[in-house]
Amino acid sequence: MFDPKWYQATYGLRFSTQREAFDDYIRKSRFAPVNPSPRFDSETYHRMYIDVFHAQQSPLQHYLLHGRSEGRQHVPATVRWFPREIVTPGKRLTPAASELKVALCLHVFYVDFLDRFAQAIERFPVTVDVYLTLADASFETRARQLFGEHARVGKLETRVVPNRGRNFGPVLVEYGQALQEYDLFCHLHSKKSLYSGKEQTQWAEYLIEYLLRDTSVITRLLNAFAADESLGLYYPTTFWMMPSWVNHQTMNKGFMREWQEKLGLGHIPEFLSYPAGGMFWSRPEAMNGVLDQTWTYEDFPEEPLPNDNSMLHALERVLGPLAEHHGFRQLFFYPPTGQFTTDNGYITASYHGRLEQHIASIQAHACISFDVFDTLVRREYTVPDYAKLKLGKMLAEQGIVPSAQAFVKLRNDAESTLRRRANFQGDVRIEAIYDELADQLDVSPDTAQEWMALEYELDLEMIQPKDEMVELFNHLAAQGHILWVISDSYYNREQVGLMLRKAGVAAAYRLMVSSEEQARKDNGSMWVKVKQDLANEGIDRHLHIGDNVVADAQMPGDLGLTTFHILHPMDKWAALGFPPVLHGADALDEMQILKWGRLISDVGRNPFIGE
Repeated sequence: MFDPKWYQATYGLRFSTQREAFDDYIRKSRFAPVNPSPRFDSETYHRMYIDVFHAQQSPLQHYLLHGRSEGRQHVPATVRWFPREIVTPGKRLTPAASELKVALCLHVFYVDFLDRFAQAIERFPVTVDVYLTLADASFETRARQLFGEHARVGKLETRVVPNRGRNFGPVLVEYGQALQEYDLFCHLHSKKSLYSGKEQTQWAEYLIEYLLRDTSVITRLLNAFAADESLGLYYPTTFWMMPSWVNHQTMNKGFMREWQEKLGLGHIPEFLSYPAGGMFWSRPEAMNGVLDQTWTYEDFPEEPLPNDNSMLHALERVLGPLAEHHGFRQLFFYPPTGQFTTDNGYITASYHGRLEQHIASIQAHACISFDVFDTLVRREYTVPDYAKLKLGKMLAEQGIVPSAQAFVKLRNDAESTLRRRANFQGDVRIEAIYDELADQLDVSPDTAQEWMALEYELDLEMIQPKDEMVELFNHLAAQGHILWVISDSYYNREQVGLMLRKAGVAAAYRLMVSSEEQARKDNGSMWVKVKQDLANEGIDRHLHIGDNVVADAQMPGDLGLTTFHILHPMDKWAALGFPPVLHGADALDEMQILKWGRLISDVGRNPFIGE
């Protein structure tokens, strides 16, 4: 089951004995998707038996000691993603790499990480200067014991810092200017995830391994940066047990827009490569605009911070786009194959495949709920505001509004006004939106309601099925599953139901629409209701399927509901490498909508890549 030659060749390692190689696998496989041989897939075993992962046990070790006798299964090693644009730096440190001036900037909130970091650099290939930010003054003695006489440490600086700005605040406030003097710097911090009844450190160990500890990886990394000045930012691919949708802006779009404006960045896609966890290597020049600015702790939000949706979560996500804005490329390490690559395709790799591969796991749930728009139905030209634009064009021709785009703004502003007036509680109905428009445009309520009906008719006309998803829905109904449909929409239940009928949804289902339920998915209130209803009906195996990362995956997931995220058509379009289109002003440019919208809708009909 363990092949030492294969293991060393695959992961670029060299050991004196087979036992050393085996011990390396046992240690790494607790937190990284490395395989012992072509006969055994570590990641699959951990995913199948989550208790083994939570216990932080090596998959093969568990299988040999317990799993085999317990009847647990294993599968051959499977490569889930084949990187393109492979980078193959040498395995021996080059003279140019040995001359790099390197700094480590470590933020320590948990004192035990001082020992972890110190041990991780015991075999570091070059001497480094260490800059520590410590959350407590009592950490300083231990820090100086470990790093003051460390064989791989040149200069040491320590600062005791307030609990503000998470890991980014301290490095920027205390050492931003000092790091400008280095060729490269590495930033790490102490990270723990607490769940399943015990401390979980696999994510942190994964990042420490491939940013600091693995001598083979670090040697090749330094060689790569010394040989190629276009490389600006490095980190390993996202931790493999994170949700498929984690490489996404998630709730941070507002804060990301602020960073975009501050840093002068262009369009940032919904799915993007970034150092999830906030740990990375960088050239200082790649971080210009952030690292070279003067910061104070008051520039950062006070604790406690939410799990997502803050300027710091957004900053983490703009680091990749910022490096690319300055003309640098990002470099990634993909542990399953032991390869460096500049290909960021890993961010949507889990969406490759066919729907048929997932049917068995979907059918394991008694109740399955579906989102509506871009999950069961799609719009012919993709853009959700196109019906409003068409209506606006008609009204502009009548001289009622200056332009089609002006009407869309008026229409959307009226909707926003109603939400603010309700203090963002519940949801708004399309009838109320057009009543508000009647007041603003000084027309009769009857006239405004005629416009409302026309907007819906124009939208309905463009509704088309997502064929594979509708077939899945009807198939599940035929198999006796309980089906719910849950939508955030200003349309009423009857209007949404008519769209579903047009798309071919023929089965019986419960329809929950935010305008009727007065609760929304994207703020969690709908999911609180759903969870309560599931409990009241005695349903304990529920799965939700949808395309919106926040509304259909993150929010229900935070409440403990099981989700299956599928790609939005625009996300699939981007994942396939097509140009970014229909963003900003282009989203309301009819020529652009007609040029690109149908193509995107057709490409996105099936949400899986490679179908």
